[in-house]
Amino acid sequence: MSHFSAATFSFLEALAENNNRDWFADNKQQYEDLVRTPALEFIEAVGERLPEISPNFRADARKMGGSLMRVYRDSRFSKDKTPYKTNIGIQFRHEAGKDVHAPGYYLHISAADCFIGVGTWHPPADALFKIRDLMANDPDLWLAARDDAQFSRWFRLAGDSLKTAPRGFDKTHPVIEDIKRKDFIGLSDIAPALIEQEELAEIACDYFAAGRSLMRFLCKAQRVPF
Repeated sequence: MSHFSAATFSFLEALAENNNRDWFADNKQQYEDLVRTPALEFIEAVGERLPEISPNFRADARKMGGSLMRVYRDSRFSKDKTPYKTNIGIQFRHEAGKDVHAPGYYLHISAADCFIGVGTWHPPADALFKIRDLMANDPDLWLAARDDAQFSRWFRLAGDSLKTAPRGFDKTHPVIEDIKRKDFIGLSDIAPALIEQEELAEIACDYFAAGRSLMRFLCKAQRVPF
């Protein structure tokens, strides 16, 4: 069985230094051997364990369009025109979600940093309102999710926030600082040495299980089963 290794990180560093199509074409086999193959095997291994955490999240081990995010950057609206991502992104989305905005689990691997994420990043307006509305109307439910002992021990809340209260919400509400959030994600840094372990799928699923309280709240807010 293949797994991520020190050579994976060396490849990502080299890609960052040689982010052009000619170099990538010359080193495509390294990408296959050091990134895509171990990523797909990791996804399959997580897929065997996900039902124990929640039966409604999917591990899709296709080469394209599945849990492994594409290596090609969309640079149409960016000043940075480099063609390739220099990180490995792997996402396990809710079966009801069609994109990265739905609740999900995430693993990020790069030479600069590695982390595991749970939650919803940049939810669209309707989902964002539902999350904020549930927070406002049932703050105790939110606080129980946010302050859950296991979640708060493994994760920190991260992401962007508004500077002022969103329209329609009481600026004196006791959880207004959380209502201001535009992202509802828990992040946990993970050591590269753990990324290189053959048991990475088990390690990642331990983190995912620790994120249950946040994921359950977000699923309830968006009216999908956890």
